[in-house]
Amino acid sequence: MTNLFVRAGALLLLMAVLAAPLRAELVKDLYSGQTPVSDRSQAELGRAAREALSQVLVKVSGSTEVLGLPGIAEALEDALAQSRQFSYARTDDPEQPLAARFEFSQRWVSGLLNAAGAPLWTANRPAVLLWLVQDTPEGRQFVNRETAPELVRRLERDFEARGVPLRFPLYDLTDAAALSPGQAWSLNEVSLRQASQRYRVDEILAGRLSQLSGGLWLGDWAYLSARERIDRSASPEPVDAFLDAGVALVAEDMAARYAVAASGAPASGVAMRVSNVRSYADYAAIVSWLEGLELIDHANVEHISGNRLQLRLLAQADASQLASIIELNRRLVPVTTAAVSGELNYQWQN
Repeated sequence: MTNLFVRAGALLLLMAVLAAPLRAELVKDLYSGQTPVSDRSQAELGRAAREALSQVLVKVSGSTEVLGLPGIAEALEDALAQSRQFSYARTDDPEQPLAARFEFSQRWVSGLLNAAGAPLWTANRPAVLLWLVQDTPEGRQFVNRETAPELVRRLERDFEARGVPLRFPLYDLTDAAALSPGQAWSLNEVSLRQASQRYRVDEILAGRLSQLSGGLWLGDWAYLSARERIDRSASPEPVDAFLDAGVALVAEDMAARYAVAASGAPASGVAMRVSNVRSYADYAAIVSWLEGLELIDHANVEHISGNRLQLRLLAQADASQLASIIELNRRLVPVTTAAVSGELNYQWQN
């Protein structure tokens, strides 16, 4: 059995299709940014590169505050030289038909954030389910692609800019029976969580908004995270500001929980034990998933005994920091608390 495990390397990619169901999704394009440009001049390209790098730094750190940290302003001035590649693309916006897209090195961005003392948020991130009700002349309606396509496009763009996966309900007969617009308007936590159970998410954002005379909007947000409820009320403001507040509420809270600053992780690595590993498929899924996390450089197998797998994680974070990220995997169930034991101890759920 041990020899079979040792020969794992060549087959890890094949077995990755057996990866565990997650509380999180893999966010793509974390290290790329795109912004409209007025022309193809060098000056405009340099400005666009700075804006694109700003987007990347906010996505990877999880917070807009990163842009004010020491060393970041200087790095932004060097954005064009540091981009791995750039390209121009046509957009669907007739007022801004041309955009420039830039890609930056993950290693360089991570090093920049580490030097600035900023946290890193891995690409494995929880999705948030959004229930948003708008008060219209026709009555209260859920915001979806049919009732308010512009609001949906704006929300999708803003959540993508913060690197948070966004999901909308299906609004089918099952949803209609579980939650009406009137019920959602009350922002009742019990009703919202019950209606969201079918989507298997731990993060729920609910909102209500109505338009006032003069073009301003009034509304409220309720963020039901995996650990608590956070409420935000908005003064009369433009609709873009209201939507931005909801996006920021989710992104900032998630980043506070899951983004970690590089710490003095022990040079010997972090010990991790996983029990109930009963097959090579289990082993391959665990190691492949762990090594896909940005903060983990290697997940080295130290020992296999029966159904117990002993690993040594060479990482950029300590045990307690890694635990908050690893536990996004529903099949890795914690047995002890990392902050107490100093090591990671999980049971694999088949």
